[in-house]
Formats: sequence, C-alpha cells, structure tokens
Amino acid sequence: MRQAFMMRLKPGCEAEYEKRHCEIWPELKRLLSESGVYDYSIYLHKESGSLFAFQRTKGNSGSQDLGTNVIVKRWWAYMADLMETNEDLSPVSIPLQEVFHMD
Repeated sequence: MRQAFMMRLKPGCEAEYEKRHCEIWPELKRLLSESGVYDYSIYLHKESGSLFAFQRTKGNSGSQDLGTNVIVKRWWAYMADLMETNEDLSPVSIPLQEVFHMD
C-alpha cells in the first residue's frame, strides 16, 4: 500500500528537523519496520515549510496508525517544538488522495 500526507514546519526549523531525522531513534525505526513501513521519505518545500511524506507499507496501516505507541508519543513530544501539532502533540497531518500512479 502507498500512503502520502502533508505536515507543516514552524518557520526557521528546517535544519533542526532534518538533523533530528538524520539521527532517528533506532527503536522508532525498528517500530516502523516491524509495523510494515518499508519505504518512507519526507520532502520539504522550503518556501512554505510544507512537508510531503510518502511511505509504502505491507498491509493496510502505516506510521499514521501508531499514535498509541509510547515510542511514537515520545517522538511527537521531541518534535513538537518544530512543527504544527494537535493537542496531543501529534503533527497536524493531512492525508493525500492518490490520483495517479505509474509503475
């Protein structure tokens, strides 16, 4: 399954966001893999601070379905100072509908 969604950074947080993802926690990476996420990329549109995330998953769930996990909640808290978030510190995430795909 392919999933895509958008998020937004706070102004001036681009470098720190990238740094933290370059140092992604091994336990978070393991959790994502064990949950079926096998291909995950996030792209930044610098002018707007918009993030575009794309992932391939085995099964019908992805990273967006792990919100009750303690590791994910810690990651959200760690990233909250950089991103637009909901009250529970989860990133504001807008799912995107696939309208075209070419293999």
